[in-house]
Formats: sequence, C-alpha cells, structure tokens
Amino acid sequence: MRAMQIPGHIDPVPVPREVTPRADGRIDILGLPKSRIASLLADAGLDTRLAKLRAKQLWHWMYHRGAADFAGMTDIAKPMRPWLAERFVIARPEIVEAQQSRDGTRKWLLRTADAHDYEMVFIPDADRGTLCISSQVGCTLNCRFCHTGTMRLVRNLTPGEIVGQVMLARDSLGEWPRGRMDVPDEETESEYRADGRLLTNIVLMGMGEPLYNFDNVRDAMAIVMDAEGLALSKRRITLSTSGVVPMMARCGEEIGVNLAVSLHAVTKEVRDEIVPLNRKYGIEELLQACADYPGASNARRITFEYVMLKGRNDSDDDARELVRLICKYALAAKVNLIPFNPWDGAPYQCSDPQRIRSFSNIIFEAGISAPVRTPRGRDIDAACGQLKTSAHKQSRAELDRLAEEKQLALG
Repeated sequence: MRAMQIPGHIDPVPVPREVTPRADGRIDILGLPKSRIASLLADAGLDTRLAKLRAKQLWHWMYHRGAADFAGMTDIAKPMRPWLAERFVIARPEIVEAQQSRDGTRKWLLRTADAHDYEMVFIPDADRGTLCISSQVGCTLNCRFCHTGTMRLVRNLTPGEIVGQVMLARDSLGEWPRGRMDVPDEETESEYRADGRLLTNIVLMGMGEPLYNFDNVRDAMAIVMDAEGLALSKRRITLSTSGVVPMMARCGEEIGVNLAVSLHAVTKEVRDEIVPLNRKYGIEELLQACADYPGASNARRITFEYVMLKGRNDSDDDARELVRLICKYALAAKVNLIPFNPWDGAPYQCSDPQRIRSFSNIIFEAGISAPVRTPRGRDIDAACGQLKTSAHKQSRAELDRLAEEKQLALG
C-alpha cells in the first residue's frame, strides 16, 4: 500500500490511499519492473521459464517499439496474444484535450483509468525537446504564486501513469523505430507532428511534489533511464522539489538525476509566505541538503528556481543575499530567474523587465549563472506555475458532452 498525503499548508501527514482498480479487471503492466511482469505471468498460469521469456519480449515491445497492445507482437505466438489481452493491458493516459501554443509549446490534459485529470507539457527548442511531466494529481504545497498550488491533492500518480506520459509524448512525436507515419497535413487537437524535434529531456516540474511520491517517481525513472527501457540518460532528467529536505539525499542516491530547488525567496518571512513548506524546512536546512546532495558538482550544478514577484522578492538586496547564501554553502549552482506567469486571481505581479535584468546582473557579476527564462506557452496556461487541469474550468460532464457531440458529428 502506497502512502498518500493529506493536502496541507506545511507538511502533509501520510495516510494510505489506493488507486481504484480498472473496471475491466485487467492489470496494467506499464511501469512495472520486468521481474514483476514475469511473476504476474507465472501467477496467470505460465511456467517460470516461459514467464521470464515473455516478460523480456513484452518489455522490448513496450519500451523499444512503443507497442500499446499485444496484437502486433509478432514474436509471440498468435494464440498467446489474446490470452495476454484478456488479462493485461498496456495503458496510455487518455487525452481529454490537447492544445498548442503560438510558440510551439504543447499541453495535454490527461485522464487516468479511474477518471482523475492531470497535465503534461512539451517544450520544443532548436537543440532540444523538453517534456514537463506530473507526479501527482493536484498538489499539497499551496505555494501562493503557483496556480497548481490552488488545487487540492487527489492522489499520487503510479509509476505506469508517470512513464505513460513519456510514452504518449513519443507516440505523438512519432519517435518510435516504427513511428506513426500516417500524419495528416493539418493537425487536430490530438494529432501532433514531431516538426523535426524529438524528446531529449525530461523535467519533473508538472503537477505535484515529486518527493512526496518518492517510490513511484523512483520506480518510473528507473524504467526511463534503463538501457533496456526508454534509455534516457539521468543527466537529461531534472527533478524539481520545493524543499522536502528529508527525501533529498535519497533522491540523489536512489534516482541520481539533476536537482532543481524551488527557492523563490532568501528570507524566512517571504519564503514562509510564498512557499509555506519553508515553515517546516527552513532556508538554511534546505541549502545544507543541497550542499550534501549526492553527485552535485560543477559539471552537475544544482538549479535554483526563482520566480520574480514585483516588490516582494526582487530587490538588489535580495539578489546580494542570494549570492551570499550560495557562497556560504559553497554550492555548485545556477539560478533560473522566472518572470511570474499570471493567472486569474493571482496575488502577485511580475517584476518589471529592468528590475529582473538588475537582479540577474548582480548574480552574474558574482560568477554565478543567472539566465532569465523565456516564458513559454502562456497563451494556453502551460507556462511555469500555470498548470491547473482544465477539469476545474470545464466540468467532466461538459467535457464528456463535448466528446459525445464530436463523436456524433464524425458519424
């Protein structure tokens, strides 16, 4: 049984909460370790040797070929394929809505098999394609600048639901060895082309706090980084945390990916206000955990995310204090300055461009990289801090009605 957190303003209390089983009774094998798949096959009646062989074949089809069903697995005997389909499923998230920004950013509203909604975003650049994935449905942390923080936590995403986001992105980008080639000239809401850009990087910066879903995130990233799985280097994966200090060392030891820390302020007063988790794990404790993070070095710097809020955390004195703290803990670090992305009802405004430049210059002059992040996907609410499922803007009944009308229109 996985631990689940109650939404709260400081540090949630874990309580057990189960994922609702599939209505059809089948077991989703996406996101499961190869050994677990083999044991499930053995439990279903295959002898141990054959179960191991079938697990290896299934693993290859899922993660090297992008298979979403058993029918096309040509090296598995034909009578075995329907046997597998009766008992198991290789699930992808359901796409409820897909949007594309004027700048090329893409956002998907996804739905789990037990009808919970969450989002992921793909950000194409000239030299990379970054997929921003979610780890929870909703969030517990209530960070005041973040639209996602205004949601209540529903549940943790499973390893399969986390890996499924990567699989869906690869589907949409036609990135599998035999990727989809029948792409229409005009894209619809759910049909996208790669446009020459493939998925090269993953950031765990979507909905949720990854370190409050540690086991599932760890298990999902193991498959993403497995040379026989999705084979993405750990150097191309970044996990973002608001500062769950007790889990940071385990993150470095057991997952080993790059670390980003949502810092956003340099004084207790301001950080307590905008990142309430600071009341539990203060700035000094957080920075010591960063200094102790396994694998941190000049080649693998820790990234500090710092959202620029007008008149709240953007003074020259704030910039100098940030430099002082980084130097005090001898951190190999860079600072990503994020212009605040507005949303309806937000209690803050974005800092003026000149103020952001001055803040950045002070940090650069101290020999610390401090680039200003270019906002992406603002027009579709896909920018940093804007993710909040469209299920809160349209009810599920409305979405289901629209889907039914679309189906009727198609005949």
